[in-house]
Amino acid sequence: MSNITPSQTVGPYFKYGLTPGDDYAWNDAFGNDLVTADVSGERIRIVGQVFDGDGKIIPDSMLEIWQADAQGRFADPQDTRAMPNAAFKGFGRCGTDAKGGFEFRTIKPGPVPGPGGKLQAPHILLAVFARGMTQQAITRIYFEDEAANAADPILALVPADRRATLIAKREQGDIVTYRFDVHLQGDRETVFFDV
Repeated sequence: MSNITPSQTVGPYFKYGLTPGDDYAWNDAFGNDLVTADVSGERIRIVGQVFDGDGKIIPDSMLEIWQADAQGRFADPQDTRAMPNAAFKGFGRCGTDAKGGFEFRTIKPGPVPGPGGKLQAPHILLAVFARGMTQQAITRIYFEDEAANAADPILALVPADRRATLIAKREQGDIVTYRFDVHLQGDRETVFFDV
């Protein structure tokens, strides 16, 4: 008779090195502020909270974002349009706070090529890691003030009554801020993608 090794979950996390910030005296390789001196485009903040299936906050999850620059270029060798000398890398990571909150400071991305060369609406890829999950959940953040959402080929694959879970709402204030709450399960569950 063989023993089955139980699966491991993707959280909670040992904070040092995974969710950098002001808590440790070290040089952060990444964090929640993606803005670099050489990046062009509209500076924005994305704020939100992460909730479980019962609507309770998750204070120890980790989020990663990956995005294009304002011209729709990715900092990746496979994107031949990329500017390899640019400091903007389009990758960030942060943990949620005691209230389940998170914040990223970045720029609004430009449209990127999609299936068949058709342009996709500006969006940010989001990976959510949390206790009890055996793998991260992947979703997208679209922006409510983008007319291109109506023709986005990926957003069109999502049932119309569920698309709102992928749309960040613009908030009033001095700094351009979008709210995007993540619901891992339940009636308000965010749409996640199999990748």
